Amino acid sequence: MTPADLQAALFALIDPIVERVREAGVEVALAPEDVVLERPKNREHGDWATSIALKLAKPLGTNPRDLAAEVAAGATGIPGVASAEVAGPGFINLRLDAAAAGALAKTIVEAAEAYGHGHLYDDVTINLEFVSANPTGPIHMGGVRWAAVGDSLARILAAEGGLVTREYYFNDHGSQIDRFARSLLASHLGEPTPEDGYGGAYISEIADQVVVKYDGDFAALSRDEQQEVFRSIGVTLMFEEIKQKLHDFGVDFDVYFHEDSLHESGAVDKAIAHLRQLGHIYEKDGATWLATTKFGDDKDRVIIRSNGEPAYMSGDLGYYRNKRDRGFEQNIIMLGADHHGYVGRMMAMAAAFGDTPNVNLQLLIGQMVNLLKEGQPVRMSKRAGNIVTIDDLVDAVGVDAGRYALVRSSSDTPLDLDLDLLAKHSNDNPVYYVQYAHARTASVARNAAAAGVDRSAFAPELLVHETEAALLGALQEFPRTVAHAAEVREPHRVARYLEEVAGLYHRWYDACRVIPQGDEPVGDVHRTRLWLNDAAGQVIRNGLGLLGVSAPDRM
Repeated sequence: MTPADLQAALFALIDPIVERVREAGVEVALAPEDVVLERPKNREHGDWATSIALKLAKPLGTNPRDLAAEVAAGATGIPGVASAEVAGPGFINLRLDAAAAGALAKTIVEAAEAYGHGHLYDDVTINLEFVSANPTGPIHMGGVRWAAVGDSLARILAAEGGLVTREYYFNDHGSQIDRFARSLLASHLGEPTPEDGYGGAYISEIADQVVVKYDGDFAALSRDEQQEVFRSIGVTLMFEEIKQKLHDFGVDFDVYFHEDSLHESGAVDKAIAHLRQLGHIYEKDGATWLATTKFGDDKDRVIIRSNGEPAYMSGDLGYYRNKRDRGFEQNIIMLGADHHGYVGRMMAMAAAFGDTPNVNLQLLIGQMVNLLKEGQPVRMSKRAGNIVTIDDLVDAVGVDAGRYALVRSSSDTPLDLDLDLLAKHSNDNPVYYVQYAHARTASVARNAAAAGVDRSAFAPELLVHETEAALLGALQEFPRTVAHAAEVREPHRVARYLEEVAGLYHRWYDACRVIPQGDEPVGDVHRTRLWLNDAAGQVIRNGLGLLGVSAPDRM
């Protein structure tokens, strides 16, 4: 019995009780999802608990314990429910019989890769914009964190039915590109790095490649012409490197959106004209302003400066409107730690367009990452010169450990990664701990086949050991964990869940044998335990897949 099955059965019991009150003229809204089920912290209290009686008692005008007792009495008649007891002021504790609880193992194995998928965002079009690092240097650790978290979030949203487009906003317009081009030119000419420019060995590497790729007599060009060559070819080379590094990290994008196209296509002018039509644009001091204070911002924002040049926010207007015109219902933008001040104006912008902030537009702010080696911060990259990059992480611990470590903590908190720990093949290393659990399930399956244990029988009533109940209870939670992670935009919940499952699996492995010992014949208990073993492996594999981390069969 899955939590959804139990939830539906309880709703079928409670709805007639509520209907009696409705007939008396009291309107009470109730849906199956209102019957919230939780795992008791103390397993002696049962498999599931619900506080629905406490929630409904007041609107129904009854005592919560009396209501709970009525529901509990009916719950004992639900197939698969062994007992239902009232606790405290009106909680209902439910215990499943072994057969009902154990049946989940077969459900998981038969569902395979689909187990854990849900329908929270069925057919909802979602634009997820993340990383979007400037093409002026290698990806630093803040961007790498968003690469891991953003790609995992995209996988989780898709698992809940979302039609997700991964988008990279390519910043090829503005002053940072000018500084990059001047830095390349200075390196080529043997001049010092400009005061506001970019340093590091990668600048000279890119500069050399630009000269080789240029089809013509580079030395014959004027300085301004050379700078433009460095701009056009250098940005392309840098961005291709960024895309390759992300691909090697398991992150690819569906759309690479060029900032320049906003201005060249007229998207910015179109957005401003629309806002003007809505009455939110005004002129003052020779500049054009958006009245964002009408929508909760702390001050109005200039969108066209008095010299006629577009302000930075004008690009945001055009880009957001462009996304909405492309049909995206939810637009999630993942921003760096230095963008907290952006939230108010961006939400006001969405409201000015007539959209709903935090629905049509959602902003996630990520915090910085520090790499530690022997307890000390990792020094700056030799190649990048002033930052720690994606290469520093991958070279130290590999893609799997790097991705998992970046995802397993809430992204709105600063993160220190201990490279020594992540390189260890021990249970202290969380990614190793989870991956080893999966490898162990595969090893058990191989050894079972060699011993003649197969899945030709399934007797879930035999799964009575306390470690089996605990493991089955955790496996039941996977769909709800995925749905919650999608809803709150927190992939780390999947990682922490997998660590719990791995721990419960290891304890079950120590206590219950799939392969007969000595002269013991193969029995249905062994075959049924193989189903449970394979179900645990499937859940771990599915969960790691949502994080973009491999599930090895051998370690």
